[in-house]
Amino acid sequence: MSDINEMNLGPRWYVAHTFSGYENKVKASIEKIVENRGLGHLIYDVKIPVEISVTTNEKGEQKEVETKVFPCYVLVKMTMNDESWHVIRNITGVTGFVGPGSRPVPLTDEEVEAFNIEMRTESVAFSIGDKVSIVSGIFEGYHGTIREISDDKKTVTVLASTETRDIPIMVDSKDIRVID
Repeated sequence: MSDINEMNLGPRWYVAHTFSGYENKVKASIEKIVENRGLGHLIYDVKIPVEISVTTNEKGEQKEVETKVFPCYVLVKMTMNDESWHVIRNITGVTGFVGPGSRPVPLTDEEVEAFNIEMRTESVAFSIGDKVSIVSGIFEGYHGTIREISDDKKTVTVLASTETRDIPIMVDSKDIRVID
């Protein structure tokens, strides 16, 4: 068994380094190989992070300009094993994977979130006015009513009941449970 098979972590995002200007060709080649060889179970997605800006010329005409956020890099969501590593590594224009030596290193969940590679939608099972219990964190054991939910649904303001008065507490949405 090779080194690459031993580091299989399931589907993760990896960064492939390409020659300058080859990003789109590499992406198209990967997608074509996945389709032709039936490798959809190993290589799931290919992205080139871009930023779209609007520029105005001298005549006042507006034009959308697409700029690569990471020139010379292509992001590939794949299950790393000998076969998938070999396929990506041998595409014309790919110089290797990002990582020390020949060991590809996957992006962390924080990096994936920071680069907006995958959009995750949070669905919450509570709404404003629900009675909740805080189940972890420094306010564990407190009970209260949901007063506010952040736009990204990651934090919640709970009006917690104490012996003397109600106090607003901001907690992560994963730290609360609805009370029946």
